Amino acid sequence: MSSDIEKFLEAFEEETEEASVDVKEETAEAELSEENLVTEVDSADDKKTKLKNQKFNNFFKNKEAKGEKEEKADAQVEAEVKTEVEAVIDKKKQLHLNIYDFASIIMAAFIIITVIFTFVFRLVGVKGQSMESTLFENDWLITMPQEEYVYGDIVVITEPNYFNEPLIKRVIATEGQTVDIDYASSTVYVDGVALQEPYINESFILQNNDDIPFPYTVPEGHLFCMGDNRNHSTDSRSTLIGSVDERYILGKAKVRILPFGDFDIYDYEQ
Repeated sequence: MSSDIEKFLEAFEEETEEASVDVKEETAEAELSEENLVTEVDSADDKKTKLKNQKFNNFFKNKEAKGEKEEKADAQVEAEVKTEVEAVIDKKKQLHLNIYDFASIIMAAFIIITVIFTFVFRLVGVKGQSMESTLFENDWLITMPQEEYVYGDIVVITEPNYFNEPLIKRVIATEGQTVDIDYASSTVYVDGVALQEPYINESFILQNNDDIPFPYTVPEGHLFCMGDNRNHSTDSRSTLIGSVDERYILGKAKVRILPFGDFDIYDYEQ
């Protein structure tokens, strides 16, 4: 019986050992499975983390790229606006320069015209009929001062006179010359020589105010002047005007500018 018990115990021990081995193997397998599971979980977490990091990085990269594009677009817009503003400023500067140039030209022209009309020539309008049919009322003449005035010159006289206005007459004689008039034949003599006067309007007669005695010698520095329309001219034949001091001669009439086209006032000389 004891041998049977021993056999039973041996068999139980063997089964126990086998069971223990199986448990160990199962435990090892379980531990291995757990390790594999942990590894897989860790790997999944790593992948998830990497994916998150990749998405995060991509987000910021896209944002940076978008920011660079926007910065480039803003810079381009700013450059275009700056170019347009500079163009407008340049146009304003050019406009100001043009206005300044135009004003300078006008000012220079005004100064030149003022100087010319003051020292070179002047415009004079004709009043009355004393110079018909050479000059008519409202004719406009350009006059220029001369160093010397001679017979035939049409001059503008500013010497104070009975009419208190400038006069336009023709020079008949100069200082030292003797004038005589034959009213019967409408002939003027200078130093005994009869003048040929194609410019006079008509035969003339003695006027009531022709009170200068003839023959008459022209004083030094003076001119003897008469109008071409002798019957309607108060001139050096009358003491109301007398001989004219050369210092009061504004100038010699050179040309008629109005009416336009009829410029020559000495055409009888041709």
